[in-house]
Amino acid sequence: MAFRSLLLQAAPARDLLGTAADVSIVLVGLLALVGIFGLLFLFSRLRRVMDRLDEVVGGMKGKADPLLEKGTGIAANVEFITATVRQDVEGLNRSVQSLSARLQQASERMEERIEEFNALLEVVQGEAEEVFIDTASTVHGVRASAGELTRPRTGETEAAAPTRAESPAGD
Repeated sequence: MAFRSLLLQAAPARDLLGTAADVSIVLVGLLALVGIFGLLFLFSRLRRVMDRLDEVVGGMKGKADPLLEKGTGIAANVEFITATVRQDVEGLNRSVQSLSARLQQASERMEERIEEFNALLEVVQGEAEEVFIDTASTVHGVRASAGELTRPRTGETEAAAPTRAESPAGD
């Protein structure tokens, strides 16, 4: 009992605020311990996951090498095909440009020939009109002369004979 009485006398009386502070310190300490154990647990799980990931990557490394080699070969083939297609397209482009230039030149020459042909047709038309007018004039003269020759002369004098302006239009 003496011990008990010693404990009771040694502990001074505390107020409510001091008790709350002590309790909160204990709780923070417990939470820190729980947090530390939780982190240790998470780190151990993370280490297991990392070990498992290393095993998977190690197993895939041997399988991935042929895939990488095939992928490299495919990339080289695609690059070669792209270069070939590019060269073909450039050649085709040059051919189209050359053909376009030749078509332009042929079009210009055709325009010149059409203009020359139009000029020739104008000359031919002018000559044809002159020949037609000359022919029509000649035919009119022949009709008038034939009309004069076929008309009977009855003692008329030349002054009394109808002039060309007085002759009927149907002659």
